[in-house]
Amino acid sequence: MPVPVPVPVPVPRTAEAPAVLSPTPQPASGSDILQAKSRWVPVAWSELPGFANDRIAEAWSAKVRSCERPPPAFAALCPDIRRLASASEAEQRQWLMTRLQPYRVESLQGLDQGLLTSYFEPVLTARRQAGAGHGVPLYRPPADLGQRKPWFSRQEIDSLPQAQAALRGREIAWLSDPIDAMLLHIQGSGRLVVTEPDGAQRQVRVAFAGSNEQPYRSINQWLLDQGVRRINPWPEATKAWAAQNPQRVNQLLWSNPRYVFFREEALADPSVGPRGAQGVPLSAGRSIAVDRESIPYGTPVWLASSGPAAQLQRLVVAQDTGSAIVGPVRADYFAGTGPEAGQLASRVNQPLRLWVLWPR
Repeated sequence: MPVPVPVPVPVPRTAEAPAVLSPTPQPASGSDILQAKSRWVPVAWSELPGFANDRIAEAWSAKVRSCERPPPAFAALCPDIRRLASASEAEQRQWLMTRLQPYRVESLQGLDQGLLTSYFEPVLTARRQAGAGHGVPLYRPPADLGQRKPWFSRQEIDSLPQAQAALRGREIAWLSDPIDAMLLHIQGSGRLVVTEPDGAQRQVRVAFAGSNEQPYRSINQWLLDQGVRRINPWPEATKAWAAQNPQRVNQLLWSNPRYVFFREEALADPSVGPRGAQGVPLSAGRSIAVDRESIPYGTPVWLASSGPAAQLQRLVVAQDTGSAIVGPVRADYFAGTGPEAGQLASRVNQPLRLWVLWPR
């Protein structure tokens, strides 16, 4: 049965800080494997659509990176995974088929179809000091973030002197557009081309460092509820609406009470993606975010999804999570960095099937 696909809205990529790896799944009755939210059913390799055609070698670096923080079941395989990084694609494929067993991921009720969305790492211009049209701050976490749960809402952060005092001096940089700031809050990380006080420019990364633990609400869903029909491409359509309705921008932003705080990281290698919740760098087109109660971090996964935005049949690795990535057959596909990746990410909202590849 086809899975109903909801209206595309941005989903939050605010993965919590790198977490303890999920416990090793326990066998259920027979040869199935149960997780908290899913059942894994063993299948033949022939069930995986497109397995013979994928460029397995493109995914191998993601597998190597997962070996920096492997799930317990994969730790003993990591020497082989590292050794095979320079092997032929045929050798890599044969190793997968020999050492791993594919399992179809289903809900506990037996449904094997779910939803694929996508996210990316935006690149934005910023200034180290407010001014010159840059008046939207990105903050480091406040000192009392862990003492008050939940922390102030987005509206309170913008309007309450107590919240503003707690954040004073914790600005990382200043953006020119509040929709761009919201984009960073939703994606969970990004790159900034920062102008320093002396006029010099450099590129840095801002990564998720915490949230106010308020609920996430989609601002695009809010627009739809207001009768706005053109919400894509995101965020361009939202910016166009904001330009036409400046008196309602705060109402739009405050409809999402969740607020994200960041930490600044040096960008030593621009080819390396941001770190996901597993604690390892993400690989464009080969990393996914999952519900960790369905699939443990570091697990190789076969992904199949067909829709107007993308036709995907490929090997990926579960390396991230997010507050909206919930359910047994649910994934968020990391499209990469920059505007082209953003265009793809904004369009992906389509049916999904998953198979985990687990050690025999």
